[in-house]
Amino acid sequence: MTSLKFLDRPPRFLFFTGKGGVGKTSVACATALHLAATGRQVLLVSTDPASNVGQVFGISIGNQITAIPAASGLAALEIDPQAAAQVYRDRIVGPVRGLLPEAVVNGIEEQLSGACTTEIAAFDEFTALLTDSALTAHYDHIVFDTAPTGHTIRLLQLPGAWTGFLEAGKGDASCLGPLAGLEKQGAQYKAALAALADGNRTRLVLVTRAQQTTLREVARTHAELKAIGLQNQYLLINAILPPAEAANDRLAMAIHQRELAALATIPAVISSLPRDGLLLKPFNLVGLDALRELLLDGPIKTQVPIDSAIAFDKPTLSALVDEIAKDGHGLVMLMGKGGVGKTTLAAAVAVNLAQRGLPVHLTTSDPAAHLSETLNGSLANLTVSRIDPHLETERYRQHVLETKGAQLDAQGRALLEEDLRSPCTEEIAVFQAFSRIIREAGEQFVVMDTAPTGHTLLLLDATGAYHREVARQMHGDSHYLTPMMQLQDSKQTKVLIATLAETTPVLEAANLQEDLRRAGIEPWAWVINSSITATHTTSPLLRQRAHNELREIDAVAHHHAQRYAVVPWSLAEPVGVNSLLALTGPGMSGPSQS
Repeated sequence: MTSLKFLDRPPRFLFFTGKGGVGKTSVACATALHLAATGRQVLLVSTDPASNVGQVFGISIGNQITAIPAASGLAALEIDPQAAAQVYRDRIVGPVRGLLPEAVVNGIEEQLSGACTTEIAAFDEFTALLTDSALTAHYDHIVFDTAPTGHTIRLLQLPGAWTGFLEAGKGDASCLGPLAGLEKQGAQYKAALAALADGNRTRLVLVTRAQQTTLREVARTHAELKAIGLQNQYLLINAILPPAEAANDRLAMAIHQRELAALATIPAVISSLPRDGLLLKPFNLVGLDALRELLLDGPIKTQVPIDSAIAFDKPTLSALVDEIAKDGHGLVMLMGKGGVGKTTLAAAVAVNLAQRGLPVHLTTSDPAAHLSETLNGSLANLTVSRIDPHLETERYRQHVLETKGAQLDAQGRALLEEDLRSPCTEEIAVFQAFSRIIREAGEQFVVMDTAPTGHTLLLLDATGAYHREVARQMHGDSHYLTPMMQLQDSKQTKVLIATLAETTPVLEAANLQEDLRRAGIEPWAWVINSSITATHTTSPLLRQRAHNELREIDAVAHHHAQRYAVVPWSLAEPVGVNSLLALTGPGMSGPSQS
């Protein structure tokens, strides 16, 4: 095995963090297996909502320490974040149920339904693992699949005066509410946070891929965690295409060149971190044999014969746009986790509609979404705008401080300011800016990149900030329309969920779909982006990967989506009108064949 820096003299705690689909679970499992093979006692802990640790090892694990057969010295524990969050919610809501009006209780439950509650509840569960409890005293190493975010840690560092502040209704609709359930565990949290910040005890491994978008995202994660004291960080670039694969295949060569370009422009804030790279494997990382090979640089083994055909006859993005175009106008929202290509897909849909002679307004709030660069030009019938999240959030914060904060004392105002620094605040502020644009969808197409989550939409509705206030003002008049009502109306709004043909992105997209359904929003279609199966590659490794994609595509087609489309991986970067139009066509058309 090539010497890997992140495995050099490992401390007791190893955290692996990164966006969905970068391979952090596989790397964490392989690391735990490697450490156990050296004769150490190792506990692998997952707090990832999309965890598939049990699937990787081929056994049922769950919320109890379970020995891994055929791997002496290795045990695993899966903390179910959703179950932990439900217990957490019950602890807070139970005492007031029946005492407060049902609408108030529902509002509290909704405030506790988002990602912040899940993260804090999961942290509540594994805090004991960080504080040398008797449960874990005999383990030499504890490997965590998914670290708490900088936002969660910063919330846990608050002084604790927020409980009465929230009960008095002085807080705003954001993420501070989940803290109400922490009660008197401050000492244990303080010890856990100290362990995280101690470089002699904890190492944080940032897992990413050789892609510009994921490298930018991991740079933001690095800066956020460093700012709150987590200094001992390593960078692991996973799934790099072996250069030998690029020798005789044009798609493999294109991927190789893109990866080289991404690594050549790696963000400065992470360029000096200790760095490792792992090669892309052709196989699914399930089972002990596969995990043992992940950290090795051995010869590539494939099972799909080079001359075998991979049958592929899947619906294209163009077919979805055909249906969208029939309405003549409406709102089209592209949603999905980071790194799945939402911005590119939104631009492709907008360009296709505009080329048909339909008026289109393409808008985004993604700070990393360079729409002007993606379009690389102008097109008749297409207007483009960008909502500045920082500007909108600051405007929203000032408004809340000038209204709700006007009568607060110094401590209350400080807590309100902390509340307004949460990610939910930004989503609410951006949604209000989007609401101004949404009204245009009655006359033309509005294609929206980076939409608010279902939790944020529900939170807005539960607090009555806009939707219920309008309903009251209209005194029963049915001739009004709020943005929330427009999003829930499938005749006016079509939500497209973007994903990749990989296990974790599909699972995360399914979770997003359930989140939206809770808000009364039914996704209209799924778009599987950057599919190798939809290409004609001759690379043995990529052909094996293409074969592996078929299971995920089948899951989307038969279990998740009402309708779907598959977009092939492009040989050329999808930049410019012609390249974007090619994405909506069948197979590897346009620049993909050039």
